[in-house]
Amino acid sequence: MSRYACYFLVNLSPDRLRLSLQKVLAVGRLEAVHEGADYVMAREIPGQVAFAKLVTVEVSIDVTTATSEAVKLSFLVRNEELPLQLDNHCRQVFDALRLAIAHCPDWHPINSSRSLVASPALN
Repeated sequence: MSRYACYFLVNLSPDRLRLSLQKVLAVGRLEAVHEGADYVMAREIPGQVAFAKLVTVEVSIDVTTATSEAVKLSFLVRNEELPLQLDNHCRQVFDALRLAIAHCPDWHPINSSRSLVASPALN
């Protein structure tokens, strides 16, 4: 199972965050399948890659520290693909998502970090 994580502190008010997050996910061909007050789960739209390679993105919104000007977001990008290559499909979607966030006109990342974790599936 491939997993990649990153977080962003963005200069965006919480009331504008949802619409902007949907735009960013759409750039990466991801659609939201579940939304909560502090959580969004999105999945890659089927049809372009094998089922095991379909990517799921979990976005955690830190509402406890959110202000009217900044919100901390944590992204976990994962799929069932074994990370046999460094440049696997999950990594490509992860990089595309980070690039979409960096170039989104609504978002102004204040701080960001990433963690590259590629772990084999546990049986």
